[in-house]
Amino acid sequence: MKTVHFVIMGVSGSGKTTAAQALQKHLGCAYAEGDDFHTQANRDKMGSGIPLNDDDRLPWLQNLRNWMSGQSRLGAKHSIITCSALKKAYRDILRDAEGEVRFIHLRPSVEVNKQRLEARIGHYMKANMLDSQLAILEPLADHETGIVISSDGTPQQVEAEILAWVK
Repeated sequence: MKTVHFVIMGVSGSGKTTAAQALQKHLGCAYAEGDDFHTQANRDKMGSGIPLNDDDRLPWLQNLRNWMSGQSRLGAKHSIITCSALKKAYRDILRDAEGEVRFIHLRPSVEVNKQRLEARIGHYMKANMLDSQLAILEPLADHETGIVISSDGTPQQVEAEILAWVK
């Protein structure tokens, strides 16, 4: 039996953590918050308002992939991670994990997304960096297993849509 890894993806403020925690309650599996896998240098860079580049993101993505593979080796039925996974090349790295990788792309309207980011207190990702993330966001390709969900609604609405797809 292959482990099925659910990658909850999207730009900062799209609702990844809330959705992942809800899905975890239903699946009862391991969950990793992607932000926890960033190096301190990446956190400092983003905290200074400087977007990460591909070189910055590579070790972060590799760490996430390795965590997912570790879950497979432990015999987990499912795992969940949050990760912006903005580019197909980033998702390619994650798809190299042992097991099957499925993407849940949360996509709120830009207006809702900015409001969420502006309401955050103490988070290293600043609202003015949203444009840089949106500029590099690549939609899921036809060969990528996943779904795009508008996350403008309530957390309960988003959760219901995710659960309908997962089942």
